[in-house]
Amino acid sequence: MTVKAIYENGVFRPIEPVDIAERTPVEVILPESDPDERRNQAEIFKLLRTSYPSGHTDTAARHNEHQP
Repeated sequence: MTVKAIYENGVFRPIEPVDIAERTPVEVILPESDPDERRNQAEIFKLLRTSYPSGHTDTAARHNEHQP
């Protein structure tokens, strides 16, 4: 049986209902990660960590302009 799940807060949570008894032991086999995908993720995270000058010295001062 193949079950698609999401990993969050230390637990694999099935995306759809699974017809097995509670507390049934299972084995989870994760697919190999693609080296190109890992490299792309590393570059994305590098960009996200980079700060760029915006010209604003106090962005928080304009916070209320964007509130409903």
